[in-house]
Amino acid sequence: MPLRTLTPNFAASAIAVAALCTSLEAHAELGGAMPAQADASASAPRAMLNGALRMRTLTDAGNTTINEYATSTGQIIGYAWQGPTMPDLRALLGKYAASYRAGAAAAPSDGNLHVSRVARPDVIVESGGPMRGYVGRAWLPAALPPGVTADDFL
Repeated sequence: MPLRTLTPNFAASAIAVAALCTSLEAHAELGGAMPAQADASASAPRAMLNGALRMRTLTDAGNTTINEYATSTGQIIGYAWQGPTMPDLRALLGKYAASYRAGAAAAPSDGNLHVSRVARPDVIVESGGPMRGYVGRAWLPAALPPGVTADDFL
């Protein structure tokens, strides 16, 4: 195959990989570190609760607003979201995604398709809302700083 035939495909692939890497960098995960610098898809972190938490706001590809909460040292301890699509929970939960999936699989069904709560010792995830109106939050209960509760990041 001549190089001319491969070049457009290679260029398109390189652009797709670069876009994917950029979108992954924009979103850290629970237990990880909040990026020190704001990027194009996120607001600069702002202090809350007398400096006990830092919050930055992101908008994902589905136009859902995600608030990311970190301790004063930068450890991400929670997320809250609202928007027309569900965020990528696997990406947000990171290493806690398997625990969440195990808890969701073991939870008895109450017939309510619009609300769920999975409470595990290491991670708690609440989500709900009608189609195109999703809301939820996820947090690490053991990582909450003294005086901070999950109600502080609704």
